[in-house]
Amino acid sequence: MDPQQTASAGENRSSPRLCIVPQVSGVGGMVSFQAKMVKALHERGISVCFDLRDGSYDGVLVVGGTRKVSDLWGARRRGVPVIQRLDGMNWIHRKRRTGYRHYLRSETANALLSFIRKRIATGVIYQSEFVFDWWERVYGPVTKPYWVVHNGVDLNRYSPDGPHDRPNDRYRLLVVEGRLGGGYELGVEHAISLAAQIAKRTMLSIELMIVGQVSSSVREWVQKTAEIPILWPGLVPPDQIPTVDRSAHLLFAADIHPACPNAVIEALGCGLPVAAFDTGALKELVGTGAGVIVPYGGESWQLDTPDFSALAQAAAGVLEDQGRYRAGARSYAEANLGLDKMVDGYLEAFGWI
Repeated sequence: MDPQQTASAGENRSSPRLCIVPQVSGVGGMVSFQAKMVKALHERGISVCFDLRDGSYDGVLVVGGTRKVSDLWGARRRGVPVIQRLDGMNWIHRKRRTGYRHYLRSETANALLSFIRKRIATGVIYQSEFVFDWWERVYGPVTKPYWVVHNGVDLNRYSPDGPHDRPNDRYRLLVVEGRLGGGYELGVEHAISLAAQIAKRTMLSIELMIVGQVSSSVREWVQKTAEIPILWPGLVPPDQIPTVDRSAHLLFAADIHPACPNAVIEALGCGLPVAAFDTGALKELVGTGAGVIVPYGGESWQLDTPDFSALAQAAAGVLEDQGRYRAGARSYAEANLGLDKMVDGYLEAFGWI
Protein backbone atom coordinates (compact mmCIF):
# COMPACT_ATOMS: atom_id res chain seq x y z
CA MET A 1 0.00 0.00 0.00
CA ASP A 2 1.15 3.52 -0.77
CA PRO A 3 2.42 5.15 2.48
CA GLN A 4 0.37 8.23 1.65
CA GLN A 5 -2.79 6.13 1.52
CA THR A 6 -1.84 4.30 4.68
CA ALA A 7 -1.25 7.59 6.45
CA SER A 8 -4.69 8.95 5.70
CA ALA A 9 -6.66 5.79 6.38
CA GLY A 10 -8.69 5.92 9.58
CA GLU A 11 -7.27 9.30 10.56
CA ASN A 12 -8.20 10.27 14.12
CA ARG A 13 -7.40 13.81 15.23
CA SER A 14 -8.04 12.95 18.87
CA SER A 15 -4.65 11.25 18.63
CA PRO A 16 -1.34 12.96 17.73
CA ARG A 17 -0.40 13.53 14.10
CA LEU A 18 3.19 13.19 12.95
CA CYS A 19 4.82 14.86 9.95
CA ILE A 20 7.60 12.66 8.57
CA VAL A 21 10.15 14.57 6.49
CA PRO A 22 11.98 12.14 4.18
CA GLN A 23 15.74 12.30 3.88
CA VAL A 24 17.29 14.13 0.93
CA SER A 25 17.41 11.61 -1.95
CA GLY A 26 16.19 9.01 0.49
CA VAL A 27 16.29 5.48 -0.91
CA GLY A 28 16.71 1.94 0.32
CA GLY A 29 16.90 1.89 4.11
CA MET A 30 15.03 5.20 4.42
CA VAL A 31 12.10 3.93 2.35
CA SER A 32 12.00 0.77 4.45
CA PHE A 33 12.06 2.78 7.68
CA GLN A 34 9.28 5.11 6.51
CA ALA A 35 7.03 2.24 5.45
CA LYS A 36 7.56 0.46 8.77
CA MET A 37 6.88 3.59 10.80
CA VAL A 38 3.75 4.59 8.89
CA LYS A 39 2.25 1.12 9.26
CA ALA A 40 3.09 0.86 12.97
CA LEU A 41 1.84 4.37 13.77
CA HIS A 42 -1.40 3.79 11.88
CA GLU A 43 -1.98 0.62 13.92
CA ARG A 44 -1.66 2.74 17.07
CA GLY A 45 -4.14 5.32 15.82
CA ILE A 46 -1.50 7.96 15.02
CA SER A 47 -1.93 9.62 11.63
CA VAL A 48 0.94 10.73 9.41
CA CYS A 49 1.55 13.42 6.82
CA PHE A 50 4.60 14.28 4.72
CA ASP A 51 4.14 17.99 3.97
CA LEU A 52 5.64 20.49 6.42
CA ARG A 53 3.30 23.17 5.05
CA ASP A 54 0.27 21.13 6.03
CA GLY A 55 0.40 22.67 9.51
CA SER A 56 -2.06 20.28 11.17
CA TYR A 57 0.49 18.09 12.93
CA ASP A 58 1.77 17.79 16.48
CA GLY A 59 5.36 16.73 15.84
CA VAL A 60 7.96 16.55 13.08
CA LEU A 61 10.33 13.65 12.49
CA VAL A 62 13.20 14.61 10.18
CA VAL A 63 14.76 11.47 8.74
CA GLY A 64 18.36 12.60 8.46
CA GLY A 65 18.42 15.91 6.60
CA THR A 66 16.18 17.96 4.34
CA ARG A 67 16.58 21.07 2.22
CA LYS A 68 13.23 22.39 3.48
CA VAL A 69 14.99 24.33 6.21
CA SER A 70 12.63 27.32 6.16
CA ASP A 71 9.61 25.05 6.62
CA LEU A 72 11.34 23.34 9.54
CA TRP A 73 11.95 26.75 11.11
CA GLY A 74 8.27 27.52 10.65
CA ALA A 75 7.25 24.40 12.56
CA ARG A 76 9.79 25.16 15.27
CA ARG A 77 8.48 28.72 15.68
CA ARG A 78 4.96 27.37 16.13
CA GLY A 79 6.20 25.35 19.08
CA VAL A 80 6.04 21.98 17.32
CA PRO A 81 8.72 19.52 18.50
CA VAL A 82 11.21 18.74 15.74
CA ILE A 83 13.04 15.44 16.28
CA GLN A 84 15.91 14.55 13.97
CA ARG A 85 16.71 10.89 13.32
CA LEU A 86 20.46 10.63 12.76
CA ASP A 87 22.35 7.93 10.95
CA GLY A 88 26.13 8.04 10.68
CA MET A 89 27.87 10.57 8.48
CA ASN A 90 29.59 10.30 5.12
CA TRP A 91 33.27 9.55 5.55
CA ILE A 92 34.61 6.92 3.19
CA HIS A 93 34.86 9.45 0.35
CA ARG A 94 37.74 11.03 2.32
CA LYS A 95 39.67 7.76 2.25
CA ARG A 96 38.94 6.36 -1.22
CA ARG A 97 38.60 8.04 -4.59
CA THR A 98 34.91 8.30 -5.35
CA GLY A 99 34.90 11.22 -7.77
CA TYR A 100 34.54 14.98 -7.30
CA ARG A 101 30.73 15.02 -7.49
CA HIS A 102 30.35 12.26 -4.93
CA TYR A 103 32.81 14.01 -2.64
CA LEU A 104 30.93 17.30 -2.88
CA ARG A 105 27.53 15.66 -2.32
CA SER A 106 28.86 13.82 0.72
CA GLU A 107 30.33 16.92 2.33
CA THR A 108 27.20 18.97 1.61
CA ALA A 109 25.01 16.31 3.18
CA ASN A 110 27.17 16.22 6.31
CA ALA A 111 26.96 20.01 6.66
CA LEU A 112 23.16 19.96 6.29
CA LEU A 113 22.76 17.20 8.86
CA SER A 114 24.98 19.07 11.30
CA PHE A 115 23.11 22.36 10.83
CA ILE A 116 19.73 20.80 11.56
CA ARG A 117 21.13 18.96 14.56
CA LYS A 118 22.69 22.05 16.05
CA ARG A 119 20.29 24.86 15.06
CA ILE A 120 16.81 23.51 14.41
CA ALA A 121 16.07 20.16 16.04
CA THR A 122 14.53 20.25 19.52
CA GLY A 123 15.76 16.70 20.12
CA VAL A 124 17.79 14.01 18.37
CA ILE A 125 17.30 10.26 17.99
CA TYR A 126 20.58 8.50 17.28
CA GLN A 127 20.38 5.06 15.73
CA SER A 128 23.05 3.67 18.05
CA GLU A 129 25.44 4.62 20.82
CA PHE A 130 28.16 4.54 18.19
CA VAL A 131 26.32 7.18 16.14
CA PHE A 132 25.86 9.39 19.21
CA ASP A 133 29.56 9.20 20.07
CA TRP A 134 30.55 9.86 16.46
CA TRP A 135 28.48 13.04 16.10
CA GLU A 136 29.59 14.31 19.49
CA ARG A 137 33.23 13.72 18.63
CA VAL A 138 33.22 15.24 15.15
CA TYR A 139 30.70 18.10 15.44
CA GLY A 140 30.66 18.64 19.18
CA PRO A 141 27.95 18.16 21.82
CA VAL A 142 24.55 19.85 21.65
CA THR A 143 22.53 20.84 24.69
CA LYS A 144 19.19 19.29 23.82
CA PRO A 145 17.44 16.00 24.66
CA TYR A 146 18.56 12.91 22.82
CA TRP A 147 17.62 9.24 22.65
CA VAL A 148 19.37 6.16 21.29
CA VAL A 149 16.89 3.95 19.44
CA HIS A 150 18.08 0.95 17.46
CA ASN A 151 16.24 0.04 14.28
CA GLY A 152 13.73 -2.78 14.53
CA VAL A 153 11.91 -5.24 12.29
CA ASP A 154 8.60 -7.06 12.16
CA LEU A 155 9.61 -10.34 13.78
CA ASN A 156 6.62 -12.14 12.29
CA ARG A 157 7.87 -11.34 8.82
CA TYR A 158 11.59 -11.71 9.54
CA SER A 159 11.40 -15.15 11.05
CA PRO A 160 13.20 -18.51 10.81
CA ASP A 161 9.88 -20.02 9.73
CA GLY A 162 9.30 -19.97 6.00
CA PRO A 163 10.66 -21.16 2.65
CA HIS A 164 14.37 -21.35 1.97
CA ASP A 165 16.88 -23.23 -0.17
CA ARG A 166 19.74 -23.45 2.32
CA PRO A 167 22.19 -26.04 0.96
CA ASN A 168 23.24 -29.07 2.99
CA ASP A 169 26.42 -29.94 1.11
CA ARG A 170 28.17 -26.58 1.49
CA TYR A 171 28.12 -23.42 3.58
CA ARG A 172 26.67 -20.21 2.19
CA LEU A 173 28.16 -16.91 3.36
CA LEU A 174 25.83 -13.99 2.69
CA VAL A 175 26.41 -10.26 2.18
CA VAL A 176 23.38 -7.97 1.92
CA GLU A 177 23.83 -4.31 0.98
CA GLY A 178 21.73 -1.92 -1.07
CA ARG A 179 24.50 -0.60 -3.28
CA LEU A 180 28.13 -1.56 -3.10
CA GLY A 181 29.50 1.56 -4.76
CA GLY A 182 30.85 5.00 -3.94
CA GLY A 183 33.86 3.54 -2.15
CA TYR A 184 31.94 0.70 -0.53
CA GLU A 185 33.12 -1.81 -3.13
CA LEU A 186 35.65 -2.59 -0.43
CA GLY A 187 32.96 -4.74 1.19
CA VAL A 188 33.06 -7.11 -1.78
CA GLU A 189 36.82 -7.45 -1.49
CA HIS A 190 36.57 -8.17 2.24
CA ALA A 191 33.80 -10.74 1.75
CA ILE A 192 35.86 -12.65 -0.82
CA SER A 193 38.95 -12.62 1.40
CA LEU A 194 36.94 -13.82 4.40
CA ALA A 195 35.22 -16.60 2.46
CA ALA A 196 38.57 -17.85 1.16
CA GLN A 197 39.94 -17.96 4.71
CA ILE A 198 36.87 -19.78 6.05
CA ALA A 199 37.18 -22.39 3.29
CA LYS A 200 40.53 -23.43 4.77
CA ARG A 201 38.96 -24.10 8.18
CA THR A 202 35.79 -26.06 7.44
CA MET A 203 35.07 -29.55 6.18
CA LEU A 204 32.39 -28.35 3.77
CA SER A 205 33.07 -26.00 0.86
CA ILE A 206 32.07 -22.32 0.90
CA GLU A 207 30.06 -20.24 -1.53
CA LEU A 208 29.48 -16.51 -1.30
CA MET A 209 26.19 -14.80 -2.12
CA ILE A 210 26.33 -11.03 -2.63
CA VAL A 211 22.94 -9.30 -2.60
CA GLY A 212 22.98 -5.69 -3.77
CA GLN A 213 23.90 -3.52 -6.70
CA VAL A 214 27.49 -4.06 -7.80
CA SER A 215 29.07 -2.43 -10.84
CA SER A 216 29.96 -4.56 -13.85
CA SER A 217 33.63 -3.60 -13.50
CA VAL A 218 33.76 -4.93 -9.94
CA ARG A 219 32.02 -8.14 -10.96
CA GLU A 220 34.44 -8.65 -13.84
CA TRP A 221 37.39 -8.18 -11.51
CA VAL A 222 35.91 -10.63 -9.01
CA GLN A 223 35.26 -13.29 -11.62
CA LYS A 224 38.91 -13.14 -12.65
CA THR A 225 40.40 -13.28 -9.15
CA ALA A 226 38.00 -15.11 -6.81
CA GLU A 227 38.79 -18.71 -5.92
CA ILE A 228 35.34 -19.54 -4.54
CA PRO A 229 31.89 -19.77 -6.17
CA ILE A 230 29.96 -16.49 -6.04
CA LEU A 231 26.23 -15.96 -6.52
CA TRP A 232 25.07 -12.55 -7.76
CA PRO A 233 21.29 -12.14 -7.37
CA GLY A 234 21.65 -8.34 -7.57
CA LEU A 235 19.14 -6.08 -5.83
CA VAL A 236 16.43 -8.15 -4.16
CA PRO A 237 12.93 -6.81 -3.40
CA PRO A 238 12.41 -6.27 0.35
CA ASP A 239 9.72 -8.94 0.57
CA GLN A 240 12.24 -11.56 -0.61
CA ILE A 241 14.94 -10.73 1.95
CA PRO A 242 13.60 -13.15 4.62
CA THR A 243 13.82 -16.02 2.15
CA VAL A 244 17.35 -14.97 1.20
CA ASP A 245 18.40 -14.75 4.87
CA ARG A 246 16.97 -18.17 5.63
CA SER A 247 18.90 -19.64 2.67
CA ALA A 248 22.31 -18.80 4.19
CA HIS A 249 24.38 -20.14 7.08
CA LEU A 250 26.11 -16.91 8.07
CA LEU A 251 25.81 -13.18 7.31
CA PHE A 252 28.99 -11.16 6.93
CA ALA A 253 28.38 -7.51 7.85
CA ALA A 254 30.72 -6.04 5.25
CA ASP A 255 30.28 -2.33 5.96
CA ILE A 256 32.95 -0.60 8.04
CA HIS A 257 31.57 1.58 10.84
CA PRO A 258 27.88 1.01 10.07
CA ALA A 259 25.42 3.10 12.08
CA CYS A 260 22.70 0.50 12.64
CA PRO A 261 22.51 -1.81 9.63
CA ASN A 262 19.07 -3.18 8.82
CA ALA A 263 20.64 -6.17 7.07
CA VAL A 264 22.09 -7.34 10.39
CA ILE A 265 18.82 -6.87 12.29
CA GLU A 266 16.81 -8.63 9.58
CA ALA A 267 19.26 -11.53 9.54
CA LEU A 268 19.08 -11.98 13.31
CA GLY A 269 15.29 -11.95 13.14
CA CYS A 270 15.46 -14.79 10.61
CA GLY A 271 17.76 -16.76 12.90
CA LEU A 272 20.81 -16.12 10.73
CA PRO A 273 24.00 -15.62 12.79
CA VAL A 274 26.27 -12.68 11.99
CA ALA A 275 30.05 -12.43 11.66
CA ALA A 276 31.70 -9.01 11.65
CA PHE A 277 34.66 -6.94 12.67
CA ASP A 278 34.24 -4.74 15.71
CA THR A 279 33.45 -1.45 14.00
CA GLY A 280 30.49 0.90 14.15
CA ALA A 281 27.42 -0.31 16.02
CA LEU A 282 27.92 -4.01 15.30
CA LYS A 283 28.83 -4.96 18.86
CA GLU A 284 25.62 -3.24 20.04
CA LEU A 285 23.50 -5.36 17.70
CA VAL A 286 25.07 -8.81 17.73
CA GLY A 287 24.57 -10.18 21.22
CA THR A 288 26.34 -13.12 22.82
CA GLY A 289 25.38 -16.32 21.07
CA ALA A 290 23.93 -14.48 18.04
CA GLY A 291 27.18 -14.46 16.08
CA VAL A 292 30.80 -13.41 16.43
CA ILE A 293 32.51 -10.02 16.53
CA VAL A 294 36.30 -9.84 16.48
CA PRO A 295 38.78 -6.93 16.63
CA TYR A 296 39.44 -5.30 13.27
CA GLY A 297 43.16 -5.84 13.62
CA GLY A 298 44.30 -2.49 12.24
CA GLU A 299 43.18 1.13 11.96
CA SER A 300 39.68 0.78 10.59
CA TRP A 301 39.19 4.53 10.01
CA GLN A 302 42.21 4.39 7.70
CA LEU A 303 40.85 1.28 5.94
CA ASP A 304 43.78 -0.89 6.93
CA THR A 305 43.51 -4.54 5.88
CA PRO A 306 41.57 -6.32 8.64
CA ASP A 307 42.47 -9.57 10.40
CA PHE A 308 40.60 -12.01 8.18
CA SER A 309 42.28 -14.99 9.84
CA ALA A 310 40.80 -14.19 13.25
CA LEU A 311 37.29 -13.63 11.89
CA ALA A 312 37.47 -16.75 9.72
CA GLN A 313 38.42 -18.87 12.72
CA ALA A 314 35.49 -17.50 14.74
CA ALA A 315 33.11 -17.82 11.78
CA ALA A 316 34.07 -21.47 11.27
CA GLY A 317 32.94 -22.16 14.82
CA VAL A 318 29.54 -20.63 14.06
CA LEU A 319 29.15 -22.68 10.89
CA GLU A 320 29.90 -25.89 12.72
CA ASP A 321 27.44 -25.12 15.54
CA GLN A 322 24.50 -23.86 13.51
CA GLY A 323 21.75 -25.00 15.84
CA ARG A 324 23.00 -23.05 18.84
CA TYR A 325 23.86 -19.87 16.96
CA ARG A 326 20.68 -19.81 14.89
CA ALA A 327 18.61 -20.10 18.05
CA GLY A 328 20.75 -17.44 19.71
CA ALA A 329 20.29 -15.03 16.81
CA ARG A 330 16.52 -15.33 16.90
CA SER A 331 16.37 -15.11 20.69
CA TYR A 332 18.44 -11.92 20.73
CA ALA A 333 16.28 -10.33 18.02
CA GLU A 334 13.10 -11.15 19.94
CA ALA A 335 14.46 -9.55 23.10
CA ASN A 336 16.01 -6.44 21.57
CA LEU A 337 15.18 -5.72 17.95
CA GLY A 338 11.43 -5.90 17.49
CA LEU A 339 9.53 -3.20 15.62
CA ASP A 340 7.34 -2.33 18.61
CA LYS A 341 10.38 -1.53 20.71
CA MET A 342 11.69 0.83 18.04
CA VAL A 343 8.36 2.62 17.66
CA ASP A 344 8.06 2.98 21.44
CA GLY A 345 11.43 4.74 21.42
CA TYR A 346 10.26 7.28 18.84
CA LEU A 347 6.96 7.93 20.60
CA GLU A 348 8.82 8.46 23.88
CA ALA A 349 10.89 11.18 22.22
CA PHE A 350 7.70 13.04 21.36
CA GLY A 351 6.21 12.45 24.78
CA TRP A 352 3.40 10.36 23.29
CA ILE A 353 3.97 7.28 25.43
